[in-house]
Amino acid sequence: MKNVDQNTITQAVLERMGEMPDARLKTIMTSLVHHLHDFARDVALSEEEWMQAIQFLTRTGQTCDDKRQEFILLSDVLGLSMLTVAMNNQKPAGCTEATVFGPFFVEDAPKVALGGDVAQGAPGKPCTVSGRIVGTQGQPVAHAQIEVWQADEEGFYDVQRPDLSASQARGSLQADGDGRFHFKTIVAEAYPIPTDGPVGDLLRATGRHPWRPAHLHFMIKAPGFETLTTHVFRNGDQYLESDAVFGVRESLIADWVEQPDGDTLLNFDFVLNESNA
Repeated sequence: MKNVDQNTITQAVLERMGEMPDARLKTIMTSLVHHLHDFARDVALSEEEWMQAIQFLTRTGQTCDDKRQEFILLSDVLGLSMLTVAMNNQKPAGCTEATVFGPFFVEDAPKVALGGDVAQGAPGKPCTVSGRIVGTQGQPVAHAQIEVWQADEEGFYDVQRPDLSASQARGSLQADGDGRFHFKTIVAEAYPIPTDGPVGDLLRATGRHPWRPAHLHFMIKAPGFETLTTHVFRNGDQYLESDAVFGVRESLIADWVEQPDGDTLLNFDFVLNESNA
């Protein structure tokens, strides 16, 4: 098609992709082109604004490395991450809800025995975490694999500290035969997501704060059950109603109970959904 204009270019692009062999990719790309073109027409996108968007996305990619995923952070603050999680994790009543993965998960976290110290020297007040992993009928999920990670009291994950030579405040452990687990760590504190990159620029430009309420990340896997990626949030945190990444769910808020000896106790049970696979 020659001489396309603002009204005919969308159809021209779609026709050019008409022979796409992958049906799912064709569905995605057709909708994407429709929405992108409609968006540009709706806001009367200028060439200067288009170039600013290209530069923003370029800087977002350049900020990513093996320890920081700025594109996940961008998806988080736009609500896309939580939307995708919600659409793909509709579980039966009673199952523990999923929430955002976040940009700071690391593969091959240190192995920690039950009762061991996940903090490994990370700054913060001591905390003991315990609970049980069960299925929807209350049956124990024996020997479930648990990945746990969190920020320290200064609001940093270990991967944000270039001076560290070993992991801190993250670990991999296994529940016992009754699905029970317990470990030592530090009390979670509210923290701001990184604002030294393009996502921070976006938050400032849109008048938004970067804070996340205090939470502990969990990823739990067991044969015969769907993998659960979630948080446990600290009750009473001032940012529960305005989480920068929209990840809070009422069912994931728990009491972190300070003890006379200075320790804080968190007890939380997880209910996994049986897999259909």
